[in-house]
Amino acid sequence: MEKHTISVASLPLSDNPIPNNQIKKVDLLPDQESQLNSIEMKEKPLMDSSIPFRDLTDTASKKESIHKLIAKLDVETSLRYQRTVEDTYCNVYSYDYCYFSKVYLPTVWWTDESLEKVLKGEEVEPVFEQTVDRIYSSAIHDWFLEWGASFGWKRMFTVDEIQNKVNADGGIGIICAKRREKGLSGHIVPVVPETDLHKAYRENDEVVYPLQSQAGKLNYNYFSEVRKDWWNDELYSSHVFYYHE
Repeated sequence: MEKHTISVASLPLSDNPIPNNQIKKVDLLPDQESQLNSIEMKEKPLMDSSIPFRDLTDTASKKESIHKLIAKLDVETSLRYQRTVEDTYCNVYSYDYCYFSKVYLPTVWWTDESLEKVLKGEEVEPVFEQTVDRIYSSAIHDWFLEWGASFGWKRMFTVDEIQNKVNADGGIGIICAKRREKGLSGHIVPVVPETDLHKAYRENDEVVYPLQSQAGKLNYNYFSEVRKDWWNDELYSSHVFYYHE
């Protein structure tokens, strides 16, 4: 899902590395209709006890559980992530991937009016399409720059750096690109740990195309070279790389 309804005009294009202790994440409750085999309630967390959460015991358990999660979400075939006439669902898949990895990425975010109240310390109840609304990939790009540090995200600057960090520590990597023309499709993709079967593409031992997993016009459980450096496409005005333990 790519278009954006949240206003991004006021957000800076340079990153804000200082956490803001006033900001609060938006949590909607899981819904029985939010399922892998359904197109309903994509703004809410999946309600499916069989989906594994990332096991934070150690690096090995983190990486093993990430690959179990990718297999279970099965972005290539799950109805929840399939392209429709209206849209694609990269943000829904990235949200689910982060949710079950125990990392915060918004799929809904405060409206401008609600955000002002939250930053003043007022209590605001998340009510869908009233105090919060969907946030799509172009707006998530700016969300990372403004609010990422407040939720534990660290900005990185090369795909080699982010792939090596994901491999070494079993954390969560994200590439997010903002569409040049406002209102059109941006893109957001998790960078995932390499396995014996699935590898990043390297030249001279340096990662050129990281190992990724995506929903979009085409869905891939794993890919690297097939989409090249998609984030540098002229369709996008900017891209960011972020990592979370």
